[in-house]
Amino acid sequence: MHPNLVKRALLAGAALAVLAACGAGARGGPDGATRAAVPAPAKKAAQKPAVDGLPGMPPVLDPKDVYAADRPNRLSPVVRDFPSRVYVPNTESDTVSVIDPRTYQVIDTLRVGRQPQHVVPSWDLKTLWVNNDRGNTLTPIDPRTGKTGRSVEVHDPYNLYFTPDGKYAVVMASLDRELVFRDPHTMKRVRTEPVTCYGVNHADFSLDGRYFIVSCEFSGELLKVDTAKMKVVAQQRLPFPGAMPQDVKVSPDGKRFYVADMKADGMWIVDGDTFGKPAFLHTGKGCHGLYVSRDSRRMYVSNRGEGTISVFDFAANEVTDTWRLPQGGSPDMGGVSADGKVLWLSGRYNSEVYAIDTGTGRQLARIKVGSGPHGLAVYPQPGRYSLGHTGVFR
Repeated sequence: MHPNLVKRALLAGAALAVLAACGAGARGGPDGATRAAVPAPAKKAAQKPAVDGLPGMPPVLDPKDVYAADRPNRLSPVVRDFPSRVYVPNTESDTVSVIDPRTYQVIDTLRVGRQPQHVVPSWDLKTLWVNNDRGNTLTPIDPRTGKTGRSVEVHDPYNLYFTPDGKYAVVMASLDRELVFRDPHTMKRVRTEPVTCYGVNHADFSLDGRYFIVSCEFSGELLKVDTAKMKVVAQQRLPFPGAMPQDVKVSPDGKRFYVADMKADGMWIVDGDTFGKPAFLHTGKGCHGLYVSRDSRRMYVSNRGEGTISVFDFAANEVTDTWRLPQGGSPDMGGVSADGKVLWLSGRYNSEVYAIDTGTGRQLARIKVGSGPHGLAVYPQPGRYSLGHTGVFR
């Protein structure tokens, strides 16, 4: 054969071999079995959240601990540069005393509206709202500068909360017998939910944010409210004559709600999901405020009628210690310092504020303020967003 013909035959044979090899890869292996072409790697499916939370709510960090974002000094970038202060609303002086927690000194006194009840951090952490109940206004404080802004007209703002998705502010209109859902920035009324109980005042939200439990101080009742529907879905009367429920806090695992009762002298413990008959735990006379430790293991319970603080252990489900204020006092509302080392409480009937060491229960300071100090706010505190009151953070 001519050399050129030999060369062409060899090239043709090589081409056929390559085509055969490619065909085997697409259609079958050595055993002749049919095979599909290897597909491109599939996109990884989105991981389902551990908790099916209220739409728009930041994801739950730990389904076993709603307070996982509140660890010592874990400040949001939003508040990291804010000066540490204690803001004390004086209900009978119509002022807010501002305390430097490092020196235990009052460094400023702010004039606000009539009968300020609570100082409330906004959902986005940028503003502190003073609830001027009888003045029918909310006064904003810039926590970066400590200066007040122009007050906003809001009727009967005894207390203030925010839905976990940040969509609404919820005004506890105590005497109006209403839950008023408002724009969280302008405070424009969006929806009003009338209630049949009397004295709505405190609340806390479920682990998934889909409902919240509200205390009714003057009729001794509890409400369960659907967050998205903005509707009361259940109601019950506490099984104690003359019950006077106050502060509300959910357990770290989100399974139980604790409700302080000033007349029963202890806490009611209710399953939020079933909203069944509550159990009762005695703490002390005038049980009033509830504050969770930075490690989520304990809760500090202020007993306003006897000048004590009960230390409640969540795991043991019992009071493990009682701290007594020297010279007595009327410990009311407050909060825990950012590092978790100091519990700050207002002395409602003594025109003073108490700073208490959370490691020993020792009183660190007793500071004179205006008349009728009530819902003081320690700010800033750890957390990604605020649910309201004097600082309920998630």
